[in-house]
Amino acid sequence: MDRRELKTRELLDLEHTEAAELFEGRDYPWEVLPEIKAYINELIDRLPKEEYRMLSEGVWAHKTAVIAPTAYIAAPCIIGEGTEVRHCAFIRGSALIGKSCVIGNSTELKNVIIFDNVQVPHYNYVGDSVLGYKSHMGAGSITSNVKSDKTLVKVHTGEGDIETGLKKFGAILGDHVEVGCGSILNPGTVIGRNVNIYPLSSVRKAVPADSIYKNQNEICEKRM
Repeated sequence: MDRRELKTRELLDLEHTEAAELFEGRDYPWEVLPEIKAYINELIDRLPKEEYRMLSEGVWAHKTAVIAPTAYIAAPCIIGEGTEVRHCAFIRGSALIGKSCVIGNSTELKNVIIFDNVQVPHYNYVGDSVLGYKSHMGAGSITSNVKSDKTLVKVHTGEGDIETGLKKFGAILGDHVEVGCGSILNPGTVIGRNVNIYPLSSVRKAVPADSIYKNQNEICEKRM
């Protein structure tokens, strides 16, 4: 995967998020991660209040969203139209969740932008990450957002590493990505559009669009 494929417009359809203006002018999508909290607080002030309800201070959900009474949601957070937040979901704040999403049982979110129609339905951890339109994380798949040696995260590409300057950076999922059950997306993982990740994978680099990730040494182009 070359650096051009890592650009925001190559990975994400900005028509499917309320954060489109946050991404504007950014070369790479991970550049928005430090700005998510402030952006959500600003966006809350502009929400059409006739369409949203305040669940608690700094936590707003569209009136059509379904929120389980056992879910924990910290500020700031916005939950979009038609989204379902299920039993015992744990949203730790700085979460912008799009339309028609599923945030499942025992799923934990922190400092994330979740595009429309995303599903993280079963036992997922997603931190310091961006999940593109119609992406899906299988049961038990997680992002790892801090390196074990606590050094700054790099994105590994075929053209060499890209320094991000970030200590916390989980993963960027392009649109229509399918992550298999039990997979780990290591810090700085970037997955191109229309990629399938095999179950039980450990991914630690940029994966090109329209491919199937079987393991670190076997990434196959999809047959159309």
